[in-house]
Amino acid sequence: MAGSIIRGLIDAGKEPESIFVTDIDDKKLQSITAETRVNSAATQKISSLADVLILAVKPQVMKSVCQELTNIDTVQLVISVAAGIKITQMEQWLNSETAIVRCMPNTPALVGEGATGLFANKLVNDHQRTLAQSIMGSVGLTSWMKNEKDMDTVTALSGSGPAYFFLLMEAMQEVAQELGLKKDVAENLICQTAIGASKLIQQSNDSSLILRKKVTSPGGTTEKAISVFERGNIRGLVRDALIAARDRSIELSEDLSN
Repeated sequence: MAGSIIRGLIDAGKEPESIFVTDIDDKKLQSITAETRVNSAATQKISSLADVLILAVKPQVMKSVCQELTNIDTVQLVISVAAGIKITQMEQWLNSETAIVRCMPNTPALVGEGATGLFANKLVNDHQRTLAQSIMGSVGLTSWMKNEKDMDTVTALSGSGPAYFFLLMEAMQEVAQELGLKKDVAENLICQTAIGASKLIQQSNDSSLILRKKVTSPGGTTEKAISVFERGNIRGLVRDALIAARDRSIELSEDLSN
C-alpha cells in the first residue's frame, strides 16, 4: 500500500525528491527507492523533516513504530494506514496533541482505483484534511466518516469488498467453462462486463436498482437469472456477510487494543 501511495503521488506531480521512506526490510526499501527515485532515511530523520507522516505498517508493529517518533511536532499530520488501529491508541503512543487521520484503503489502490474511508481526530485542521484527502485521492476515491465506528463498516464494505466481486467472478467463470467456453474467453468477458458495469453506474444518473431494471426485460434471460438469485436470498446473504465482516473488524480492533 505504501508503494501504491508513493506511485500515486508521483503520478499526481509530486517530486520524488520530496518523499522520504523507510522500512525494516532493506530489500524492499532498496527496491522502492530504485523504482521511484524517492529518498530513504532513518525513522527519526524522516519524522523531523516531514510535514506529513504516513504510517503504512502492519497493525501489530504500529505501537513500536509510534514509539520511535519521539521528536514528532504538533504541527505535523500523521496518516495511519494500519487496519484496526484506533485514533485513541495512536494518541496514546504519539504526542497527545498530534493531528491524526485514520485511513482504510482497499487493494484496487494498487492500480489507482482504490476506495478509502477516512476519519480525523479533532486536532486535524481544514488544511490537513485537504492534504490527507489529496494524498489518499492519488490512489482513488476518498470518503470522510463522521464517526470512527463507521470505519468498521468501511472495512466490511470497501476494504473487503473486492474479494466479494472476485468470488462472484470466480463462480461465473467456473460455470461458463462448464457450459463450454474456453477459460481465457470466459475470463475476458467477465472482466470486461465488470469494468463496463462499474463505468456505467459511475457515469449514469440512475441508481443500481434502475440500471438493473433497465437491463431486465420481462420474461427475458436476465429476469430468469435474477429470479434464481432472489430465490437463493442473495440480499440476506450479503447482509449476513457484511455484518460478519463488520463484527470481525470490531473484534480485531479490540484484540489490538488489548
